[in-house]
Amino acid sequence: MIYVFLANGFEEIEALTPVDLLRRAGFEVTTVGVGSDTVRGSHGITVTADIPDTLYADASPELLVLPGGMPGTLNLEKSPVVLSALRAAARKDLPIAAICAAPSILGHLGLLEGRRAVCYPSFEKELYGATVTDARVERDGNIVTAVGMGAATEFSLALIELLAGKEKTAEIARAILA
Repeated sequence: MIYVFLANGFEEIEALTPVDLLRRAGFEVTTVGVGSDTVRGSHGITVTADIPDTLYADASPELLVLPGGMPGTLNLEKSPVVLSALRAAARKDLPIAAICAAPSILGHLGLLEGRRAVCYPSFEKELYGATVTDARVERDGNIVTAVGMGAATEFSLALIELLAGKEKTAEIARAILA
């Protein structure tokens, strides 16, 4: 199961593009509402998550995804459920992805130490221990980071490649004319 965490103030495109493309690729994706199953995005779009965070209990997710946005990123980082899920995934070396400002959460948890990573400009100092590159999407092992909304499709395709390989990624890219 893939989990995409949504907190009030999340960037809608950064959250819903991965949900859409991962589902097109055949993955089971569950959106998790932080604090509620009804979450309002940073641009006023209200989304009903598949489950509230109180029901999140997956011990071995296939992938955890953190969209950025403000104050969504700050709200994700305040969530004990999100932090616990990230720590558990890191202990098990499971895939984690974050876009825009959300890689800062991974930096604060020490998960980017010695890795290449990217984020929204001005958050680089929060990527503790990372080598910040000029890529739009960066994959270092099982961690994928991206710069922001404009890279949401590339980010999503990188997640598909991580989980299903280049052939499936090329199939989805062709289908969406990427």
